Formats: sequence, structure tokens, C-alpha cells
Amino acid sequence: MNQRSAAAIEASDEDLLLEHQLCFALTVASRSVVGAYKPVLDTLGLTHPQYLVMLCLWESSPRTVRDISDALAQEPATISPLLRRLEAAGYITRGRAAGNERALAVGLTPSGAALRQRATAVPGTMMERLGLTRDQVGALHQAMTDLIAATRAAAERDAAGWDNTGEDTAGA
Repeated sequence: MNQRSAAAIEASDEDLLLEHQLCFALTVASRSVVGAYKPVLDTLGLTHPQYLVMLCLWESSPRTVRDISDALAQEPATISPLLRRLEAAGYITRGRAAGNERALAVGLTPSGAALRQRATAVPGTMMERLGLTRDQVGALHQAMTDLIAATRAAAERDAAGWDNTGEDTAGA
């Protein structure tokens, strides 16, 4: 085996180490960050997924279930149990959307709107807990946003019939 082949194998072996996998780092980071949020969100009586729904509604209320699911990149069936629990907690109302009887509108109750004031401390508390500056959080957020855009672009290319070499496979 020549040196070039050995180097290619070594690079390939190195590339396949678990600790070098982007997907693994993202999985562990996601679980870790959500876990770090837990004690902070417990003081609000919210789980992390419920917090994300409330963030959507604090931005704009009422919203349809479809709008919330799109904003959170989740299926409506995943959002529905969260909405039931938030409604039972008295934070939201659910009813038919004005002008579209098929759509379910979700709105904030006065308690849900008031919870926003308490939630304003969450971002700063999390930066402090994680030892991150606002600039570091901004850079991480930008990197994640770029990664999301790259994965969506790859999915669009896949749907259009392009393989990872740039070749059109739709007609093959």
C-alpha cells in the first residue's frame, strides 16, 4: 500500500470516530442545553417544548396550529399534546380560526400573557448558567441557523433528484 492510500485510510478512519461526528455533537449538545433549561423553566411551570410554543405565541397571538408547527419545524400532531397541557394550565385558549372553520386558532389567556414577564429572565439566566456571552450566543445561533439552511438546501436538492456529486439522478 502506498503512502497516499494509507493517508486516505487514516483520514477515513479518523472521520468515522464517533467524537468527530457532527450529528453526535449536535445530539449531545441539544440534550445538554435542553437539560440546562429544565430548572429554569421549572420555575415557570413549563417544559422546554411548552416554552417554545409560548415563545411563538408571545411573538404573535392568536396563531393557527399549522403556523405554530411551521415555526417550530414540528408536525401539528406533535404540537397538539403540548397545546392541551398549556390549555389545562390556563395559559392558552384553542378555538376555530376566524374566517377558516377548519383551522384551529391558539391564543394567549391573560395568565399566558402575564407569564411572558417572568420569562424575560430566561435568556440571561441561561447565558449565565452556561457561561456564555451575548456575542457567543449570537455566534452559536448564527452557526446553527447556517446549518439549518444547509440541511434544508440539501433536502431540496435530494427532492429535486440531485445526488451528492451534483449529478442529476432524477432521469437515471
